[in-house]
Parts: sequence; structure tokens; C-alpha cells
Amino acid sequence: MSAEETSAPADGLAAVAALRRPADRLEYSAVERALRAGWSRPRVAEALAVTRQAVHKKHAKRLTTAGVQPRRR
Repeated sequence: MSAEETSAPADGLAAVAALRRPADRLEYSAVERALRAGWSRPRVAEALAVTRQAVHKKHAKRLTTAGVQPRRR
């Protein structure tokens, strides 16, 4: 296997990770803002095109620490 063949996947994965960090920060901020504005988790999930459970799993602990209590349906 050449160096090019082994570095290409590593470079691609590093690029994905580098893009994910700012995207995650933007998502965290937007989700927190939406919940503070009274949006429910299902509404946030629909806007993100994910399940309500995915929103809860990814954001619940951080939001609870930040003092955000999401509205129930």
C-alpha cells in the first residue's frame, strides 16, 4: 500500500472531524436557543430531521447543566 493510499482516508476523516466541531457548536447553540424560546424536543427534532430521542441523547445532559428545561410536547 502506498503512502498516498493510507493518507487519503486519514486526511478525509480529519477533514470530517474538523468540520464536525464547529457544526456541533452551532447545533448546540441553536437547540438551546430554540428550547429557551419554548420549542418542544419533537419540534427541534423535526427541524433537525432527526428523532426526538436523538435530540435528547445528544443535548439533554448539557442543557440540564445550562439550566434549560425543555417544554413537554
